[in-house]
Amino acid sequence: MTDTVLSIRGLTASFPTSRGEAAAVAGVDLDLRAGEVLGLVGESGSGKSVTLRAILGLVRPPVRIAGQVLWQGRDLLTLPPAALRRVRGGEIATIFQEPMTALNPVLPIGLQIDESLRAHTQLGRRARHDRARELLDLVGIPAAAKRLDDYPHQFSGGMRQRAMIAIALASEPQLLLADEPTTALDVTIQDQILTLLLQLRDRLGMSVILVTHDLGVVAQSCDRMAVMYAGRVVETGPVADVFRQPRHAYTLGLLNSVPRGDGPRQPLQSIEGSPPSLTDRPPGCAFAPRCAFATPYCRAELPVLTAAGHDAAVACFETDRVSAARGAA
Repeated sequence: MTDTVLSIRGLTASFPTSRGEAAAVAGVDLDLRAGEVLGLVGESGSGKSVTLRAILGLVRPPVRIAGQVLWQGRDLLTLPPAALRRVRGGEIATIFQEPMTALNPVLPIGLQIDESLRAHTQLGRRARHDRARELLDLVGIPAAAKRLDDYPHQFSGGMRQRAMIAIALASEPQLLLADEPTTALDVTIQDQILTLLLQLRDRLGMSVILVTHDLGVVAQSCDRMAVMYAGRVVETGPVADVFRQPRHAYTLGLLNSVPRGDGPRQPLQSIEGSPPSLTDRPPGCAFAPRCAFATPYCRAELPVLTAAGHDAAVACFETDRVSAARGAA
């Protein structure tokens, strides 16, 4: 997993509001390698979902998108509409957060899979039908041939999520963008969906960006992780390394807020305060008002994402103090 297939530089997404520009994504830098699962984590409102949508141009004016999204040498932000449509669903597919709103409620599941196959393959009608059945079987839906004519409301929540994965995989994409694919599912179904995604990654050789706020999901499923706060990536690195020694205070706060099963029971540690307004970011580090390690310099200067050891980067001026605090915990 050494070849970079997706390279994002300076990605921004701004929404005009009555209070001024709201930068939901404010200069994101990310790299994704072939066959890699990258976890994108952070609180609600940190810009994770908007980042995924901006990659494929799924946000519309008056939202303003800028930066560079290089996919196999092509900048997706400058592709003509027709060329971008061939990439969407063909080379890069998306699993949206809520299948009941992403699926068309008045079309059978089989027809929704067929639409993707017609758009991105040269298969004939009979071959598309057979492929749709194979896809439902691939994602673990029992009696797949009989379920092709069923509508989304006839599926359970977990089965709807599987059906949406089947639609996403119809053209065998090289990159899968999964936006909290296990939200609102019970623990058993969540584990099945994550296991399925990893199996499909191995079988099809896909790369995956997995958006989640659940660090347990990251530990179970991801090779590397990127932590977002207030629209920016503040830390990246291999999952095991970041869990063992976080270098950003926000990452440390997220890890400390997770219940631990070892040792005596202790009260959970929360991150005090709230994320900043997207229209009125504080000067300097956006996390400084909530950070126990912040100095006057942190409140005045904006830290940039800088290499920090092997295959890691961090945007923090107090990395040594943060790492020491994790070791003392």
